[in-house]
Parts: sequence; C-alpha cells; structure tokens
Amino acid sequence: MTELRCRKSDTLEGDNEEEEEKHQTDPELDTKDGVCCHIWAGVDETSVSRGAADENLQQREENEVKDDEPEQEESSTPQSAVRASRSLSASGFLQRLVRVFFGCLAAVACGMLYAVYLSTYHDRKFWFSTRQELEREITFQEGSGLYYYYYKHMLAAPSFERGFYELTIDNKTVSGQTINAVERLSLYPELITSFVYRITGSQDFVEPVYFYVGAVFGLQAVYVTALFVCSWVMSGTWVAGMLAVAWYVINRPDTTKVDQALPLRDNWALPYFSCQVAALTGFLSNNISSATEMFCYLTMSATTFTFLLVWEYSHYVLFVQGLCLFLLDSFDLVPPRKMADIHKVYLSSLFLAYLFQFQNAALLSSPLLSLLIGSVLARYFQQKMKMGPLVARVMKLFLHFHLVFTTGITFSYLVKKLIPVSESDFILKFLEVKFGLNTTTDFVTNFLLCQESLQTPGQDLFLRLTQASVLPFYLLVLSVCLLSTLQTIYRRLSGQPMKTNHRLEDGRIGEQPEVIYHVFHTLFFGGLALLFDGLKYLWTPYVCMFTAFGVCSPGLWMTVFRWLKLKSIHPVVLSLILSTAVPTIIGFSLWREYCPRVLAELSDLPEFYDPDTVELISWIRSQTPVAAVFAGSPHLLGTIKLCSGAAVTSLPLYSDIDLLRRTEDTYQVYAMRSAEDVYKLLTSQKTTYVIIEESICHELALNKVCGIKNLLDISNGHVVYDKGEIYSFSKHRRFCNEIKLKYSPYTNYFTRVFWNRSYHVYKVNSVISFQY
Repeated sequence: MTELRCRKSDTLEGDNEEEEEKHQTDPELDTKDGVCCHIWAGVDETSVSRGAADENLQQREENEVKDDEPEQEESSTPQSAVRASRSLSASGFLQRLVRVFFGCLAAVACGMLYAVYLSTYHDRKFWFSTRQELEREITFQEGSGLYYYYYKHMLAAPSFERGFYELTIDNKTVSGQTINAVERLSLYPELITSFVYRITGSQDFVEPVYFYVGAVFGLQAVYVTALFVCSWVMSGTWVAGMLAVAWYVINRPDTTKVDQALPLRDNWALPYFSCQVAALTGFLSNNISSATEMFCYLTMSATTFTFLLVWEYSHYVLFVQGLCLFLLDSFDLVPPRKMADIHKVYLSSLFLAYLFQFQNAALLSSPLLSLLIGSVLARYFQQKMKMGPLVARVMKLFLHFHLVFTTGITFSYLVKKLIPVSESDFILKFLEVKFGLNTTTDFVTNFLLCQESLQTPGQDLFLRLTQASVLPFYLLVLSVCLLSTLQTIYRRLSGQPMKTNHRLEDGRIGEQPEVIYHVFHTLFFGGLALLFDGLKYLWTPYVCMFTAFGVCSPGLWMTVFRWLKLKSIHPVVLSLILSTAVPTIIGFSLWREYCPRVLAELSDLPEFYDPDTVELISWIRSQTPVAAVFAGSPHLLGTIKLCSGAAVTSLPLYSDIDLLRRTEDTYQVYAMRSAEDVYKLLTSQKTTYVIIEESICHELALNKVCGIKNLLDISNGHVVYDKGEIYSFSKHRRFCNEIKLKYSPYTNYFTRVFWNRSYHVYKVNSVISFQY
C-alpha cells in the first residue's frame, strides 16, 4: 500500500500542470479521488495498526492543506488584479482630467488676455473712450465704416424685421441703384450683432459702438483659443498652445488685420475658420472616442456654414482646404467613412449658405462645389482604386486625378453657361495678368494688381518671422513632417496597412492623419502667400500653430532619432527631454525679448486725429440736403456714408465689378480729361457733389505704375511707357489741377462750395452756364 501511495504522489508532483488543467476542465475529479481514499482507508483499518492509521491520516490532512493553498492563491489573484487595474484606471482618469482642466483654463486665459490687450491697444491708439461719436466713427479706416453704418441702421429701425427688410431693398446707398445690401456686402455679422444687442437689453448699460467693437475682439479671443486647442490636440501638451499664442501675438502685423480696420469681413470670418480647422484636426485624429468625434463633427458643420455665410471669399479658402483633404483621400491616408462625412459637411453648408445668401450664383459656380462633384463621382466609378501593386495604384491615382479635375471643370463650365457669373471671366483675366501671361491697360485690373494685399510679399515678411524665431523652427518641423508623410504615402501605395494606435517608440509622426493634413494645409496656403501678400493672414497663424506643435511633440523628435539610429542615449527619453526643454528655452527667450516690446506698444502710441475729415463731415451734415449724392474715392465714400448717411456713387468693395467700374468713372477727376467729359460721367451717376482729395491729386507714388493718375493715363491712352520712355498724347491738362484755377469751361459745370487743406468739394451744376 505504501508503494502505491508513493507512486501516486510522484505522479501528482510530476504532472502538476496537467492536474491543474484537469481540475479546471473536470470539477468532479476531486470528488472521485476523495471517495477512493475513503474506501482505501476502510480496508487498511483491518490490517494496519492504529499508529500507522494515524500517520496516514495526518499525511492526508497535510496533503489536503497543501492542495487547498494553490486554490486560495488562484482565487485571490484575479481579485487583486481587478483592484489594481481599477485603481490604475481611476488614477489615470484623474490625471487626464487635471491636464484637461488646466489646459482649458490656459486656453481661455490666453484668449481673454489677448482680447483685453486688443481692447486696450485700440483705445489708446485712437483715444477711443475720450472721442465724440463722429471722431470715433472716423477711426474705422479703409472704408470699413460702411459695415458699421448698417449696424447702426439695424438698431435705429423700429424692429429687427423692418430693418432687415429695408436692407434687402436698399435704394439709399448707391445712387441710381436698388441693391440687396445683405447679399452684396455680406452683412450677416451686423445682423447677428444687432439682434443680440436688442434681445439682451444691452442698450441699458453699453453703447452700441462698444458692443460692436467688443464683439470683434471677442471673436479674436476665440481665434487664438482655437489655435491653442489645435496645437494642443496635435502635440498632446498645452504648452504647445501657449507657445502658438505667443508667436501669434508677437507676429500680429502678419497674422491679423484687426489693428488696421475692425469691421472688415476677414476679422469676422477667420475666427470661425480657425474653429473649423481645430474641429477638423480632432475629427481626423484616430485616438478619439465616438462622443468626441461627434462633437468635432457638429462643431465643424456649424463653423463651416458660418464661415461661408459671413465672407464672400470663404468658398475659395474652403476649396484649398478641400484640395488638402482630397490628397489625403487619394493616398488612402484617412478612412473613407470620415471623408464621406466631411463631404456631407461641405455640401450641406454650401446648400444652406446658398439659401441664406438669396440664391447666390457664385456658390453654384464655386471651385469647391466642382471639386466635391468630381470627387464623389470619381469615387463611385473607381471603387477599386486603392487596390493592387505599387505601379498599378500609381496609374490608377493619375487616372483618378484626371477624372476628378475633368469632371469638376466640366461641371463649372456648364453652371456658368446656365447661370452667367460676371466675376468669373474677370478673375481669369486678372490671374493671366498677375502671372505675366498677358498685359492690359484696363484700369480695374491694374488697380486691383496695385492693391497691397494682391501684390507679392516683400522680404520684410520673412525677416520679421525669422527675428521672432518662428520661421527657422517652422522649416525644421515642416521638413521632418513632410519627409515622414512621403514615407507614409509610399508605404500606403505599396499596400502596407496604416497604424491607428501609434506609440512613441514607432517614431512615425507622418502616419497621423491630422499631421498630414496640416502639412498639406501649410504648403498650399504658404504657396499662395508667396503670390499674394493678403493671404499671409491665412498662412502665418497656422505657421505659429504648426511650429509650436512640432517643437513640443515627442513624436517629432522620436522620428528624427529613428532616422539617425541613435543608440548612445535612449531615444524615447531624449525625445521627451527635448520636447520639454526646447519650448521652455524658446518661451523664455520670447518672454525676455518681446514682452517689454508688446507692453511698450500700449504706452508709446501716437495720437490719431484727422481734423480735415472731421471738418468735411461736419459741413456735409449741416450744409447739404438729405438727398445729396457724393462722388469721391471709395474709402472716403465709406466714411461719408457712415457719418452722414448720404448716398454715394460707389463703395469700397473690391469684389464687385460693377462698383469698380463706377469707381473708375469717379476717378476721372484725376485724369487728363475735359470738363465736359467729367461732367457727363458724374451726371450719369446722379452726382450732386464731387470731392477732390489733395493726397491723390498731388501723390508721389514710389511705383510709377501704381499711382491713381498713372493708371488713369494708361487706361485712357494718354500716356504710353515704351522702353523706359514716357510719351503723352492728351490735349487736356489734369482736371483736378485745372478746376482750382476757376476759369471757363470748368466754372460752367462745377462750383466750389467747400475746401480745406485736404479736400475740395465742388457742386455739380444742374443748369450749365456758358459764360466765358
């Protein structure tokens, strides 16, 4: 019996793992073994002494105790693991919550401080709080006061509905025309602001002008907050957001036009675009929950529609963004489901904007809609485009590009044939002249080419960005991300799958869809900014954001170290150190050098005062009839319309070809034209008073081609430039100089009624006197 017992114990000891598996699979084994032991013990009692039986019983008890110990340990191990995982998840959630709280607090604080800074800067620059109402309104420069006039009109109307109706049939702005001012001037910002001012009862505690200015500054706070969030989402640390805001504020002359003219459409629209880009960045990210993705989707939908609603050029900006997303989809860098959702956002926003803008034909012929139509049709016909070997996929890709752009161009051509859009042909002619493919003597085309925003930026732009240290780091970050993106594109075309869960050790910053989008975004808008100076306001803010993300991202440094095959120091540790140390050093240097300069801007400000314009407006208010019509330069006419409400012959709106043609007729007072010709042009626009500005009549343009007088002479054929030589062919002298001499025939058509150092106002005689 002892021998059998020993063999059984050896078997248990030798096959311990097998027994454990049997215990797990067959729970009846323990019961059977117990029964056998009891039977065997009964047989032993008749032939074995009591001492041996006691010894056997003691040994069995010890074995049972030993067998019970692993079971207790196995039952306690899962419970301890569950408790540990729960404690770790709770602590991780708490840490994430704390980081998000402080990040949101920092984002809101940056936005609010920037808004306060802008408000203080504006007040001290224009002495806004100490001025009278007329002097405050004159501070709206570059003709932007026209938009504020409609805001005042909405508040003066007996009801919001009545004011809105009057703006849709406005016959008191442009002489001889009835226009829909809401559609033509994109007045939804003024409509919304006036509506909020009414329903909140703000008239009891804040003046209308302060409410309007405060709304603009509030949107600028939203602007920098969105840039903060965008950089934070991409890098994973809100330090990147603070660095992005710092660079944005330091480079303010190149990032925003809010210092120049508050009511411009750019200042209302670009904050919404910034929010849309931030929401799109989160939506493209792979590491987000379904609830966060839905929030980003809804935010993107609302901001895209609002952006289209408040700016007439917004669909061109979204077209460039659509090209970036089109490349992501073509290279299979983003899930098709997300691209389908983005297409829905674009199409629904275009449809709603088309309805809210009174069936605006420009949206139907927009390149954005053409791109969407071409992309949707191409995806339907090329469902297997993203399959096959490398060479086949490249060939399919070229075919896809050809199909998309051919379909889009055809659709745009058909729409323009069915719904004629006058601006489309002019834009093509303008681009031909801009890129040197053609020449023209047309005044409007050359006038637009001479606008600073449409000229090529100078070297001072890149010098300022370099001095602020943003450009060197931008080129470094862009180079790394672009090379990593190209590697990712090659892998995708070769058929390799794209990772969705990225680890820091991988060192592949270019596999993140949101990073790839911003690489394309900054390349496209950067290329446009090199052609048109005004588009730098769409590029430099995202240069600041993108650069801040790069220097603060451990993934970017890890990508560089993977390329260098760094082995002396652990690359993960070094990337974490550099992603903290580099932005800290940059931030400290920026604080030391630029913080005193930014604060000094609030104290060392020259006083802005224009007494000649104040005198002119005061005379118009007191000495001219209500039905008077004024002709002059567009910027001056915008101020006159704001301060007096009088009708004008043209408006400072450079997107309207008809208004630009009327401006050309008004500018003939500075050309070498006869008194009779000028009189006929002015009376055709029902002009009562014409204003001649000394600054234009005696301007000394650094660029001879871009002076108003020179543009008129070229357009009228009075001056010809040939190999550096100037030839004049006009038989009349310059009108603005000759009319001041007060001799016939000028006195027959015009009578001077007001003058000061800057302005001469002449009444257009309704009855012509032929006295010589």
